Amino acid sequence: MIVDQPPVDEAEHLDPRRWVALLVVLLAAFIVVLDNTVLNVAIPTIRADFHTTLPSLLWVVTGYALTFATLLIIGGRLGDIYGHRRIFIIGAALFGVGSLVASVSTSVAQLIVGEAVIEGIGASLMLPSTLAILSTTFKGRERATAFAAWGATAGVAAAFGPVVGGFLTSNYSWRWSFRINVIIAPLAIIGALLFMTKGVRAGRKIPLDAMGAALIAVGMFLLVFALSEGSTYGWWKPLKDFTVFGHDVWPASRSTSIMPIVLVTSIVVLVGFYFVERAKERRDASPLFPFAHLKIKTYRYGLLVGLVLAMGQFGLSFVLPVFLQGARLLSPEQNGWWQFPTGVFIILGAQIGGRLIRAVGTTVVVRIGLFSYALGMLLIFHAVSLDITAWRLVPGLAFYGIGIGFAGAQLTNVVMSEVPAESSGVASGANTTVRQVGAALGVAMIGSLLSAQILSHSVSRIRAAALPAAVKVQALAGVHAQGAFYKPPASTSAHDTTILQHALRTSVVNGTRVALVFAMCVVLAGALLSFLIPRVAAPESRVNDLEPLEPLDVDPALANPVATL
Repeated sequence: MIVDQPPVDEAEHLDPRRWVALLVVLLAAFIVVLDNTVLNVAIPTIRADFHTTLPSLLWVVTGYALTFATLLIIGGRLGDIYGHRRIFIIGAALFGVGSLVASVSTSVAQLIVGEAVIEGIGASLMLPSTLAILSTTFKGRERATAFAAWGATAGVAAAFGPVVGGFLTSNYSWRWSFRINVIIAPLAIIGALLFMTKGVRAGRKIPLDAMGAALIAVGMFLLVFALSEGSTYGWWKPLKDFTVFGHDVWPASRSTSIMPIVLVTSIVVLVGFYFVERAKERRDASPLFPFAHLKIKTYRYGLLVGLVLAMGQFGLSFVLPVFLQGARLLSPEQNGWWQFPTGVFIILGAQIGGRLIRAVGTTVVVRIGLFSYALGMLLIFHAVSLDITAWRLVPGLAFYGIGIGFAGAQLTNVVMSEVPAESSGVASGANTTVRQVGAALGVAMIGSLLSAQILSHSVSRIRAAALPAAVKVQALAGVHAQGAFYKPPASTSAHDTTILQHALRTSVVNGTRVALVFAMCVVLAGALLSFLIPRVAAPESRVNDLEPLEPLDVDPALANPVATL
């Protein structure tokens, strides 16, 4: 029998504090995701304050992403073992401490310790627990609503990061990007203690898989590092010395870059992780990551689509600021405000998508979102020009934001829809890890394409320009060193400066258009992959969230999830 509401006995067991717990979870998710982007526009200001170099500061941002992605699956598994509320509180405490250390830092090293290390560890504990808490707290229609709110919050935080960072840096101090976390983290801890229910302990003690944890940590660190830093150190030919704590580990004079070695090593380690975990599954020895869950089609294909979605989203988030500041010559704060509508449309899309799933189902909403996402990129492509206005950008941002609100917000619901509750932590950690890898891969591929196109067009235009030979030589060297943000020295005449600036700005436009086409193709590939996801019906069409609409093609071991774990 199909009913619209949970059974009476289930409704009686729903915690009345669950909606306040949802607000706490959303607040935590917001600051964790915000930290991925809020510092990007503040890097030049921090460099001036600390009198340091840009590469050293990039480790602040890159280090956070590396730590975060490295430990996500481990953080999720710890929640499955010791309770998600407890791990959430520990993560929030570490996140607050790391933010405090970073906010009072007086050196790059201290900033890296606070932001990249302590905050990164805290985030890797918090974020998987937020999804697991929602998975076990809400049922039926409410569960879909909660996941949609989480997805929308993450999308809004990513979109508003440059706005918040630019506003705080321009009007107050970049240190307030961390101080807001120092204020919010204790509130999240208090909220967790007051409004989140304690998790039910497993019937038997589940040990942490130390071997699996070590392998996944090393493998993910090397993989994300290779994808993030390949364009810096060279994918094949070395571009600069690779140093660790001031010591040259791999000089640029070598014939081959260190990046292929790092990438191959990461693959070898991750393959080793797979075989170790599968062997533990066969022995019922509590593996860190139950690969048998990949037999669940909504989980398997949902993760795959999430990977592609993140590639396109974060690739665009890298391309658009470069265009707006390099070709349109906006300030960091203006850049953030021009992209502000994206967050508004993400919220709108999440609201509309959350209501639409009742009519067409969650999977269909995800597909519509992906095609809307691609259409938004196409409109942005047509709007890109030297004389672009904020209003011309809005239609593209509208379809792009609504697409994220549809697909990004509901895809997590698809991924987690049929995962056993006992594995919700490690499953949510895997979901976020896949998106982090997708983000790194998207930025690496689309960023490299953008840089290569800008360099190629700049070199061609400068060589063809009516400029003195000495100015050409100087400009070509500058473009190779600084890319889109090369500025002619003050000694260059006004006439030559105008010619050079027009050549550079036009090259950024051309490079941006090529990168947008590639990103759009990536998203379209994700849209096509989404047709592999089985239909996830609207929540009302199930007696409860544990009763699948269709028979599942799963491993027989999943019939007893506790034994599998």
